[in-house]
Amino acid sequence: MPEEIKDVNKKIDEAEAAVKKYASKDTVISIGGYEFTPAKLMVAFTLVSSILGGLYGTFEVYKDYQNMKKKIADYVTPDLTEVHEKLAVIQKQTELTKSSVQEATGYANEIKNDLKRDIRRVESVVDSIERNSKETARETAKDVRDVRNELKQLSKEVDVKIQKAIDNPLAGK
Repeated sequence: MPEEIKDVNKKIDEAEAAVKKYASKDTVISIGGYEFTPAKLMVAFTLVSSILGGLYGTFEVYKDYQNMKKKIADYVTPDLTEVHEKLAVIQKQTELTKSSVQEATGYANEIKNDLKRDIRRVESVVDSIERNSKETARETAKDVRDVRNELKQLSKEVDVKIQKAIDNPLAGK
């Protein structure tokens, strides 16, 4: 057998001997005058590692708390005066715009009311003109009829006078 294999076999044998010595039920290990079985040592190791882990976690939380406390104590509120100034300008512009819109709305309502009044006035004038023109048309038609009747009457009278003049025996001589 090569030398390396012998060393490995030797190490395995030593490990098995240690397991027999320390892992058997009846094995008792004495530490600082106290005797422990392997099971008690495992429980003690688990308990100690849990306590140490808890202490470490508590320390980390406390350290984070202290860091956060320092950050909170050192916190300086940012200077927002520029933002406040811009907001004030925007608010002023909004108020001016609102005022302008209200003023324009007032003018528009005035113009609308004036237009309504003008339209009503024009409608009344148009109605009056229509009435007058219809009345004038009726009067004109009546006058035309009267003139025609007079013309007919005159025509008859002229015809009668012409006939009398033709019939007059003295007229031809």
